[in-house]
Amino acid sequence: MKYRHRVLGFLFFLAIITYIDRVCISVAGTAIKEDLGLSSTQWGWVMGAFIIAYGMFEVPSGAMGDRVGPRRVLTRIVAWWSGFTMLTGAVTNFWQMVVVRFLFGAGEAGAFPNASATIARWFPLRERARAQGFVWMASRLGGALAPVLVIPLQHAFGWRMSFLVFGVAGLVWAVTWYLWFRDTPREKAGVSEEECREIAEGNPTGAQPHLPWRELLRHRNLWWIMLMYGTYSWSGYFYLTWLYLFLENGRGYSAAELVSFSWLPFVFGAVANLLGGAASDALVKRIGLKWGRRLLGIGGLAASAVFIACAFGTQDKVWTVIFLALGYAGSDFMLPVAWAVCLDVGGRHAGAVTGAMNMAGQVGAFSTTVIFGYVVTATGSYDAPLIPMVVMTTVAALLWFKIDPTKPLVAQS
Repeated sequence: MKYRHRVLGFLFFLAIITYIDRVCISVAGTAIKEDLGLSSTQWGWVMGAFIIAYGMFEVPSGAMGDRVGPRRVLTRIVAWWSGFTMLTGAVTNFWQMVVVRFLFGAGEAGAFPNASATIARWFPLRERARAQGFVWMASRLGGALAPVLVIPLQHAFGWRMSFLVFGVAGLVWAVTWYLWFRDTPREKAGVSEEECREIAEGNPTGAQPHLPWRELLRHRNLWWIMLMYGTYSWSGYFYLTWLYLFLENGRGYSAAELVSFSWLPFVFGAVANLLGGAASDALVKRIGLKWGRRLLGIGGLAASAVFIACAFGTQDKVWTVIFLALGYAGSDFMLPVAWAVCLDVGGRHAGAVTGAMNMAGQVGAFSTTVIFGYVVTATGSYDAPLIPMVVMTTVAALLWFKIDPTKPLVAQS
């Protein structure tokens, strides 16, 4: 096995732990709300606090990885968020929960940009899309594992214990990563000269150039990408924040039924991430970069909007989760394509472009997370918030007509 594949194995487990820790609070949502006496509106703010901080610190944490290397930055990120995962299990009221989740988000920000920086340093250009797809697939597997692991722990030891267990798992990863990983292949003992040459093929060398934000922000292409990702995240973050409460309160799922069915959207999403990245690479070879990216972005999000609308239109428990799973698969089919476009147009500044796109995504994520709670409170219905999800996903699909991956944001030297 080549050393870069071992690095990818570390990133695989990083993504799994990230999403278990992130989704854990959603799975335990009903128990936490009852224990702390939180309303649906307050719960929306608890979930939104994480997203605000995550969006605020996404670009700075990604830039820090560019400067000092992902070895130290990812160690800091995972250790920080693991500590606040454990502290989540110690809170006793609404405001404590808001503060802890805000600091959790601040710590986790930059995890995926630094994973991307790791891939950029350890993988040749021709393998990066597949590596990204593998990491995003792992994130969905983490989401699928969350209810399977959290619900039995809750029943056996209470909701607080689950946060302690998963926080410890993150700390183990952070220590192991710091001891084993090196920022570049040539720093790592055992990496052959042949593999170093493979990795260096086509990769830019030299110091990181100054980041020309003014030039980047003048390009409409960047704004279209950010707007697309913000509207996509309106529905995408529903699965990470409100899915379990929706199934329990909107469709009457029991705890046993959640274990049996709630993982389905994440498994569908995992498969779609792998297929979407591979399909886009294949389509680019056949019809070119512009429409090889666009068609999958449009098609994936359009299908997602249709299936979420189908979930709105049925009260059947099983069909609801199947339609939601297909909706997640549609948007996740698009997801690796969106991140690939950032590489297409960003060049040596792809990390900054990716960070800007993901920051815009947090605006949509925060909006849906908080507004969902207000809509439920105002209407008494868990179905009503699905309507803006359908609308925003449709808008995101249409925005792909404006995104042109053949137009770089900065002239490449």
